[in-house]
Amino acid sequence: MPEKSLPKARTPEATTLESEAASAHEGISRRRLLGTAGATGLVLGTAGAAVGYAAAPSEAATPLTSLGTDRAMFHGKHQPGITDGLQARGHVVAFDLAAGAGRKEAAALLRRWSETARRLMAGEPSTHDDTDVARDAGPSSLTITFGFGHSFFARTGLAKQRPVALDPLPEFSSDHLDKNRSNGDLWVQIGANDALVAFHALRAIQRDAGRAAKVRWQMNGFNRSPGATSHPMTARNLMGQIDGTRNPKPSEADFDQRIFVPEKGEPAWMANGSYAVVRRIRMLLDDWENLSVRAQEDVIGRRKSDGAALSGGTETTAMDLEKTDAKGNLVVPINAHARITRPDQNGGAAMLRRPFSFHDGIDTDGVPDAGLLFICWQADPLRGFVPVQRKLDRGDALSQFIRHESSGLFAVPGGAAEGEYVGQRLLEG
Repeated sequence: MPEKSLPKARTPEATTLESEAASAHEGISRRRLLGTAGATGLVLGTAGAAVGYAAAPSEAATPLTSLGTDRAMFHGKHQPGITDGLQARGHVVAFDLAAGAGRKEAAALLRRWSETARRLMAGEPSTHDDTDVARDAGPSSLTITFGFGHSFFARTGLAKQRPVALDPLPEFSSDHLDKNRSNGDLWVQIGANDALVAFHALRAIQRDAGRAAKVRWQMNGFNRSPGATSHPMTARNLMGQIDGTRNPKPSEADFDQRIFVPEKGEPAWMANGSYAVVRRIRMLLDDWENLSVRAQEDVIGRRKSDGAALSGGTETTAMDLEKTDAKGNLVVPINAHARITRPDQNGGAAMLRRPFSFHDGIDTDGVPDAGLLFICWQADPLRGFVPVQRKLDRGDALSQFIRHESSGLFAVPGGAAEGEYVGQRLLEG
């Protein structure tokens, strides 16, 4: 579970706009920039872009709050849900193609899914028999992202188009993987800032699958809601740690090189795409919470209160790996999670982490089934996730408090242009 950070998305101007929108009589406020959960970038949208499709033409629609009007765009260079801000609610779901379904059926399914995603992300009802679950809501920063698993290519006769980067991940000693909740032919990531909007999208995608594909596994997650803190800040995970301080930032010169397949990369259909590693990481919270705060900080290598490195400064102050205390001991322990995951300790390996927390109840032994739906993005997992996880596997202090329970690797093609569907260059190329 490498350390992650998402850049802050509010500007002084955005702060002023929020202040100006405090009075209800001013109607719809100009869209706030997402950032309270540690945003990687701006969610595209316009003020008043949607007012909920429930309103009849003769009705005076009640303005939505800025939370409802925030809108991400379906069409673009990259698929949505990669550099957009962390959303309050998420679902990840994998499908397997039905027996007898092949390339033709997969193309028809991706065409249906893409049209449904485009409509729902715009705050419109789905095309066929909409369930009305999100009838009163706007887009609420909804994003829907599609990817292909290793097995998809053999099922569709496209084995020669399967990327080398999609080769199965190596085994790690800390893995306790449930094969029934790992991998899959197709993968869908859904995120939104309203739980009903996210669920509505999940049901629409499942219904669209029809007889072409069936659900292999599905997981639900959450993050802090935008606006829940007094100022923008990096997200906290269920261990109470600020989680995401050193994530690559879109403003960095090599961001695209690290996260996205180049336009002239191989294979050609993956241009501007990315590879998603998806892991369900159980947190052994009872054991973790029995540690003192100081012991927890030594495991992570950062202060729990504000995310600053144990070597001093603020959250963004560079970590001093050589600093020692009065007894000559390293201030940041040699096996601290934050030390081990640093790119400069892993040959420059980096990935964009964009996770959701999860809590699926209490086990029969009385412990919480909770942790992190870890999702990371990179141009090549062999240069992103794999080297970091290998190093964590050899001596991360955090490893005794977590358990990797499921895993998947998916090729996520670039965004669809107007009039295209996601994956069209693969399926019709």
